[in-house]
Formats: sequence, C-alpha cells, structure tokens
Amino acid sequence: MNITSEEFFKRQTTLSEIGNEGQKLLQKAKVLVIGCGGLGSPIAIYLASSGVGKLHLVDFDTVSVSNLHRQVFFKTEDVSKSKAEILASEVKKRTPFTNVSYTDKAVTKNTILELISNFDVVVDGTDSLPIKYLINDACVLLKKPLVYGSLYKFDGYVATFNVQNKDGSFSCNLRDAFPKIATDIPNCEEAGTLNPIVGIIALLQVNEVLKLITKTGTLLVNQLLIYNALENSQFKMKLRKNDSINIEEIFKNSDYSETYCETQDASLLISASEFKKIESENSMEVISVLNHTDAPVPFKVQQKMPYKNFNAEDFKPDFDKKYVVICKKGITSYDVTLKLKEKFPTLTIFSLVDGIENF
Repeated sequence: MNITSEEFFKRQTTLSEIGNEGQKLLQKAKVLVIGCGGLGSPIAIYLASSGVGKLHLVDFDTVSVSNLHRQVFFKTEDVSKSKAEILASEVKKRTPFTNVSYTDKAVTKNTILELISNFDVVVDGTDSLPIKYLINDACVLLKKPLVYGSLYKFDGYVATFNVQNKDGSFSCNLRDAFPKIATDIPNCEEAGTLNPIVGIIALLQVNEVLKLITKTGTLLVNQLLIYNALENSQFKMKLRKNDSINIEEIFKNSDYSETYCETQDASLLISASEFKKIESENSMEVISVLNHTDAPVPFKVQQKMPYKNFNAEDFKPDFDKKYVVICKKGITSYDVTLKLKEKFPTLTIFSLVDGIENF
C-alpha cells in the first residue's frame, strides 16, 4: 500500500498550531527514549505515529509476564524477548516515516554521554532512581532537554527539564526538585502500580516532546506536574534553580549504582555472604515480601508476605527463630524488617542487603 506522509499526518497538520512547518520539525527531530517498559513503550509508539523522524530505543530488559498488564504493546508470545527489539519492530509496523533503531544494553555512566550526544531530545521512561539521576546529569552536562516521567503507586510525575532559555541559561532539572537520590522509595515492581496511570503519564510525556519540538504551547518547565489517579487530580509544584549544585562534580564522583543501604540501620542488615553461612540452620526462616509470590527465589522460602498486603499486626513471631526478610532490591524488605523490629523489639530479624537481584 502506497501511503503518503500528507495523508498519514493529515489530522495533525490540519491543526494551525502544527501545520506543515510543525510536521517538518517533527520529521527532522532525533529523539532518544531510555526505557521501553510501561512508560517507554507507549511513548515510542506515539512519537513515531506523530512523525518523529529518528527514534532510538534503549532497554536491557526482556519482557516478563508481570509486564503485560501495563506494557500493552507486548504480547504473551513476546515473553523473554528483548523489549527494545520487540518495540522497535512494533514501531516499524505502524509508521513508515520514522527511522527507528535500538540498543538492548544497560545505560551506564561510561556510555551515557556518547549515547545522548546525537539526539535533540531525551525521554526518560525508566523506573530506576539512580538511572534517572544519571540521565538527568548527563543531559545537563551536554545541554540536552529531558522529558521526565515517573510513577509511584497511584501518583505520576511529569516535567520537562533543562530547556535553554532565551538568555542562554537553562531551566530547572531533576536535582532542583530533588537534590539527592532517595534511598527508601520502591520501584513499581515492589510498590505496585495501576495500569491506566502508566498510560496517562506516558502520553503527557509525549505531549511535552511534541510541544518542545514544534515550539507550540507551554512546556512544563520550572515545575513538576503531579497527577493522582485515585482523586483524578493534579497540581503543579513550582521549582527554583539551585545554583549551588555542581552537577559536573556530582557526575565525576558518583557511580549511580542501586545503593539503598546508606540510610539503613546496619544492625538490621545481613549480607549475602553472612546469609549463606546461616541459611541451613533450623532456627532460620526466610520471609519473602515480593508481591509476585511465584517469582523465582534462589533459595528456600518459609513464609510469603506480599509487601502490598503487609501488616505488622498480622505477623505471629517465634522468638526462638532468626528471620531474614527478602525482596528484589533490599528496599521493601528493609521497611518490613524495621516495622517488625519496632513491633517486636526482641525479635531477631534482618533484611537481605541489595535483595535477591544481587544475591
């Protein structure tokens, strides 16, 4: 079938604010989408369908069954396949006017600067806080605009960071909103999320990208939009530039790893090596707080208490036992350990450092 761009984008170019000139700007644009999951997959599809000329997708992960309820462009037959590859293929099927490519490797401090250097706009579709800060810092260093999106349970967050002003200065970035990486916030896998809010936040990000490229409308600069799905409400948090933050120095000295134990009580932690020494003891019990109770665990689990349903009041302790609480990254397991220790001060209980992901 011979499809012309004029016919394909007719409804969009009919808008006087976009028109043919706006469509040409989209066709010339080069956009990098990092993360091809709940946020990144609809972002990629809608950007391509809007006429973005060059699109590069980045994600090291593969499709899992638990992804399917919110990552709606993946199918059951895609399980265990590369997210970036499948999504790139999906884009190619839907629009002939976008040059799409992909990278199925993780973003690291060593690769990020080269990765983003050739793109006009960077879109963050990740769910890792350290990686979000890595992307933000790299965009500041290379003076690239960043369209940010994030999720926490029923809340979603959107902003457009690091946009150049007329005087040559730049708008606020992620560190102006949150200077340091929080160490106690679970990702969506551990905290859970509702699928409509994933799509809502992704499309708000797409909207920001289109406005940015076509120079149309008012961008979410120097503010953070916060949307709540339960109340169907939103408000904008004003941001102020913090010139005391030296991102070049931060980038130089940070490794951006998933280290959450800096603010955790060491007496409530057990390392993987220490755990292995006591794993076979009869007095030891492992408690999994993974929300997906059928998720594979590399050792025997005696109790399963999904974090989403956890209540310290329901726990019946055996004070003759030692308990080790586990989760994926060591965040929710520490929260549960802390609450149980507060409820039962004489209980012997530990959280597995860095979780089973790094076991």
